[in-house]
Formats: sequence, structure tokens, C-alpha cells
Amino acid sequence: MSEHCRELITLQLGHYSNFVGTHWWNLQDASLFYDPDTPLGEIQSDVVFREGQTSGGHVTYTPRLIAMDLKGSLGNLRQEGSLYDPGKDTSAVTWEGDLMMHKESPPQKNSFLEDLDNRLFHLSFSVLWYDRSSAPLTVDTVNNQLSRLQKNYRLEGSVKVWSDFLRIHLHPRTISVIHQYNHDGDAHRLEAFSQGEALLQGSVLEDLEDRLHFFVEECDYLQGFQVFCDLADGFSGLGSKVTEMLQDSYSGQGILTWGLAPVNHPNSTPMKDLYHLLNCTLGTMHLSSHSSLFCPMTLRGGLGLRPTSPPSLWYHSSAILALALDALTMPCRLRNNSIPMWQLSETLAVSGRKVVSAYGAVPFPMMHGGSLPDALSPFSRTLPWKPLSSCSELGDGCCYGQWTTLKGYEGQRLISSLPLGTPPPSPLHSLHSGEDVLASYLSSFYPNAPLALQLVSTPSKLTAPFPQMFNPTLDTNGFLHSETPPAGSSVLPVLSAPVLTSLQSSPALGFWLSDLHRVVTSFDIRRVAPSFLSQGLEEGDYRETLEQLKLLSRLYRNDSGGTTRSSSEDDDDD
Repeated sequence: MSEHCRELITLQLGHYSNFVGTHWWNLQDASLFYDPDTPLGEIQSDVVFREGQTSGGHVTYTPRLIAMDLKGSLGNLRQEGSLYDPGKDTSAVTWEGDLMMHKESPPQKNSFLEDLDNRLFHLSFSVLWYDRSSAPLTVDTVNNQLSRLQKNYRLEGSVKVWSDFLRIHLHPRTISVIHQYNHDGDAHRLEAFSQGEALLQGSVLEDLEDRLHFFVEECDYLQGFQVFCDLADGFSGLGSKVTEMLQDSYSGQGILTWGLAPVNHPNSTPMKDLYHLLNCTLGTMHLSSHSSLFCPMTLRGGLGLRPTSPPSLWYHSSAILALALDALTMPCRLRNNSIPMWQLSETLAVSGRKVVSAYGAVPFPMMHGGSLPDALSPFSRTLPWKPLSSCSELGDGCCYGQWTTLKGYEGQRLISSLPLGTPPPSPLHSLHSGEDVLASYLSSFYPNAPLALQLVSTPSKLTAPFPQMFNPTLDTNGFLHSETPPAGSSVLPVLSAPVLTSLQSSPALGFWLSDLHRVVTSFDIRRVAPSFLSQGLEEGDYRETLEQLKLLSRLYRNDSGGTTRSSSEDDDDD
């Protein structure tokens, strides 16, 4: 797997980002193959994976990843991993007397982790037990066995940390634990933006730079960094400093940052909710200024004080975001016609608009045996996707640019196959390519907007332990049943899914950023949240950031006569 590619290095900063990242890497792992006789697929896994070798000579394939989290966040996972286990070295022990060992019992493993320990699941493709003297082990061999056990896993009650559903091995240089703050408990929590900012110095900075140098130096054509960063806690401050460091140390490389926020936080209080809002506000401004492109992502329905969506398990919401991100990041990971990160960023981040919004149909409602025109025709008045960035579309047809990806239509038709002489039921049914169908459909909503799109037939494979939370109207490939399943029939697990996503730069972001600014400036932080300032944030810097946020929101204003909000919703200084 050493052919030419543009490598990506991924950084995951924070516990929820590691939840999303774990699902995302499980999806990447499910698409791996290592059969030299198999034709190469559409996705070039070398972009995000690296090849290595254990001391025993086994070929390894591990993520090109740095994952940062707090003390007590790893569960059963060892920080150094188990892939390159050197064993216990007793050569340095000189004491000849009696020894007393105190051993702490590890956390109890759920059913999935227990199965990871047996031989079936030990055939993970992060360790490729490839014996050239016998038939090569393909990913389909493993995944076919895993899929038979998929329906047995119900991890909703047992997932406490992200390692509880991690199915791949990690490189020893991947996990970085910040020991100054605790994951659990009330003491020593990383709650404020300025706490995270202050972290990136001394040993934490040296450790990160060492890990970065290791992964960067083995890249031949590094295209940049993708950063998953928690927005609502102190990791937003740490991420701001990390992206600033990447921008300074690796100038010319792309930095694509996804700011992630869960639907709900455990044991939250009104003051903690206020902290989450302030962290999101400061993080959005600073992360966007240091990144090539910044996209906030959440299923919360808003980054304000009260979520508009019902509470959701992190295990579930992170799975949905990861499935969307698998499609959103696809342009940079294709084997042919790939789009380097800098080009993706330049396409959307025009005139300083580096904040973009994400939308997705997860899964895309496509009928089994149907066609793409059939799937899009019911959505002639409203788009099939939902906001993934708490930024609803305005519906005025104004968009500065968008990048749309349809992934996972394998086995379905992209154009209509009507019998000769049959009148097409819609203009979409008369087009002759999938690209034309999707472009024509989107142009009906955004008639003058620049559009880039990609169609990738390879589906996202939802092998264990991806949660089974789908509507029973879907078949095992994620398509709608052509016939209603009989009542009482067993529901088979969904093993893959088609996904339609869109990254957009539009005036809707201006209203969203303006709303965020208005909510935060509606109260006096010195009186309402003095403890937030006491963590090290200077009031002058805070006020300057809010002013920059207001200026950023103005970059997205639509001055072409499109839909606008009432003057009461605009900035009060206009």
C-alpha cells in the first residue's frame, strides 16, 4: 500500500471528539483490504493510515492519529496500546528481597470488548496477519463474520468512554493523556477556554511536537491536518492553540477543523451551560482564524443555552456525525480525482469566509432497486438533508459556494431507465449522468451558486460495533424496502448506508454568527460568570474576540437583495 498519495494527519482533541473519531476510524477500518489480487477501490486508505511492522514481523496498519484526552478517560485502553507490546522488562530490577504487588482491577469489559479478545475479532485490520504462503486474508472475510454478530450488540448501557467501542489498534505515539485535569469527578476539570489555552506549553507542548514530528517525517506528500476538537469545554482553548501552532509550524499545509459539540452534557447546571456557550463562542472565533476551513458540527439544534433536540447518547450522536464526516471528508481521500485539502478550502473559504456549515441526509432515502431521480423527486420543494451545524438554510437560493457528496449508492441506478417512448415524470428523469441529475436538482434550489460535487459508489460499512438505530423500513444495505416487511418479521441489521452531505458557505452563517454574538453580549460576564474570567481570560481579550465575531458575521451578509431578517435581528449598531 505504498503508492503515491497525499497524506493526512488527524488530531482528536477532547472526549466527545474521540467518540466521533472512534466511530470514524471504525468506518475506515471496515473499508480496508490487503489482498494484492483485488482491484483497488475508490478510497485510498493510505491517506489516513500508515503501514508498520511489529517486532514479530507482522504487518500493521494504524491510523496516522494523535488523540488527546484527560486523566481517567481511557477505560480499558492502555495509553501505549497493545500492538507493539514489549513485554515486561525486569532487567533493571536489582532488589533481591521480597516484593509486594498491588494491582488495581481494570474496568469491566462489555460484550464487544470481550469478543475483541478472542481470535475472531483479533483479526482486526490494524494488524494484518498476512501469510504469503496461504490465501491472503481479506477485509470481507473478517467483516462477513463480524456482521453475523452485529445484531447481538446492544452497547447503549455499557459505553462509558470512547475506547469501549474502539475496534482497531492504535500506534503507541497516538494517545496523549493530559494529567493536569480529570475526566471524572468535580475537581480539576477542564471547563474553561483559557484553561485549555494555558495547557499548550512545557511538557504538553513538547509531547505534542514530538508526536507530530514522528508522523510528519514519514509522510512524502503531506496535504495537511484534519482536527476534531471539542467546542463546549476547555479543549476549545487547547484546540485554538494547537491550530495556531500548526499554522505557524507547517505553513502551506491545509488545516480542516471540525468543532464538535454533543447534544447534552452529563450532570449539567445553568452555570455549566453558560460555560459551554462561552467556550463555543470563543472556540468558533479562534479555531476559524487559525484553520483553512472551520465547520461546527452538532445534533443539538443550536449552540445556545438550551438544546432544541431531545437528549441523546454520545454513543449515538457521535455515530451519526461520524457517518456524515465519512462522506464530508471523502474528497480528500479518493484514489482518483481526489481534491487536496487546500483546494477544498480555497473553493469554499472565499473572501475570508472560513466558517462553513454542514448538512446531511444520514442515511439518504433511496429506494432499493430505484434510481437517483426517483429518490430526489419527492424533495422538489425541500432539500432531503438536515442541518448538522445548527445553521438552518434560509431558503432564498443564495449560497456563496457548496461542496456536495453522494456516497454509497452501490448497486443502484444513477439515471432513469424508463422504457423507450415513456414520458419522463420529471426533468431529472431525462438526464444522462448521475452528476447531471444531482447538479440539476441542486441548481433548482441554488440557481446561481458555485457548485462542486462528487459521487462515490462505495458505501460506508457499518460493521460491529456501529449502533443499530435505524428505521425498520431500511434493508441491510441501508436502502428503503420496495415492499413493506411483514408484521412480526425479524429486523436484520443495517450493514451499510448511502449518505448525502453538503458543505456550504452562505448568508445563513452570518445570521448564525450574529445570533451567537447577540446572545453572549446580552449579559455582563463580570457579573454573571466571573469565575470564567478568573481562569485566566483577560476581559479585554474577551471583548476583542466578540468584536471580531461581529465583523466575521458581516462577511456573510447577502447584499444582492435576497431574503433578510428584520432589523431587530441585525447588529444593533447598523
